[in-house]
Amino acid sequence: MNYLKNIFVIVFIVFAIWMLFIDSNSLLIHRELNQDIDDLENEKQYYNDEIEKDNKAIKELSTDDGIEKLAREKYYMKKENEDIYIIEYEDSLKLEKKDE
Repeated sequence: MNYLKNIFVIVFIVFAIWMLFIDSNSLLIHRELNQDIDDLENEKQYYNDEIEKDNKAIKELSTDDGIEKLAREKYYMKKENEDIYIIEYEDSLKLEKKDE
């Protein structure tokens, strides 16, 4: 209890409490800001991956073969005098369950 009467200890305790919890640069604020930085870094990585994927798609679509592949697979387009058959597997179909 004798150390609590010392003015330097009291000032240090008040200063430490102020800096850790109350100040605008407190430890709690730094922890929240570090969490925000981590979230933004993850978001940045996601968008960089998406940009890379889009650049690959653009590169693929810049050729005639890529455009033809997209037109055939997604829009079911065909050349003249050509037949297209769409094959669906049983596990890819949405089957209605019969009530028994």
